[in-house]
Amino acid sequence: MCRRATSPRVRGEQLIRYLDQLRATYGHAKFNLIGHSHGGPTVRYVASVRPALVASMTSIGAPHTGSKVADGLRAAAPPGSILEATLAGFVNALSLFIELLSGDGDPQDALGALASLNSAGAATFNARHPQGKPTTACGQGAAVVNNVRYYSMGGTSVLTNILDISDPMLGAGSLFFGWEQNDGLVGQCSSHWGVVLRDNYGWNHLDEVNQILGFRGLFSSSPASVYRAHANRLKNAGL
Repeated sequence: MCRRATSPRVRGEQLIRYLDQLRATYGHAKFNLIGHSHGGPTVRYVASVRPALVASMTSIGAPHTGSKVADGLRAAAPPGSILEATLAGFVNALSLFIELLSGDGDPQDALGALASLNSAGAATFNARHPQGKPTTACGQGAAVVNNVRYYSMGGTSVLTNILDISDPMLGAGSLFFGWEQNDGLVGQCSSHWGVVLRDNYGWNHLDEVNQILGFRGLFSSSPASVYRAHANRLKNAGL
């Protein structure tokens, strides 16, 4: 659910409808939401506007303060330009490819996503939904807001496996960050929200969710093991 390239609000409203459906069908009272990349702001939106639905929110490799890749692409392809149309087509195709790998195939809205993933769009979103926002530029935020627990984690490796066809793309993305640690699309500090569990796993942006085909660094942590440990953390916290 909610893997389309579009705004966090649109994705969040879609997720709320799905959660309401699950609650009506199975009687669940609250949900532990985990969002990767653009899914981070999406689950934050749900926690902000419908906190009674959410027990915890965990983001993984999410561009909470925007992505320098998005900033660079927007600067290179200003609104209304031919480059903007070309960029939109490329990002839509890439997003659809990733969705098909995930067993989905929703239509894409690259320009809507780009507007919310750049620094300006992220700042606007954060002003409207500040729950869990770090108190310093690269620090941590409140652990609990409106009875919702906030967690985040991320990676800081880029070229992790020679067999992974996505590594060159992420390597190109990392050039936008200069010396800043990043996962190829998201800067280390931008991934911070709420309690930062860890921000330097040996993962790139797709390794964080075991894509593509589970290729990752030889000595990096297993994402499946990390998420099982987090599930146990939530269980032990009574969530």
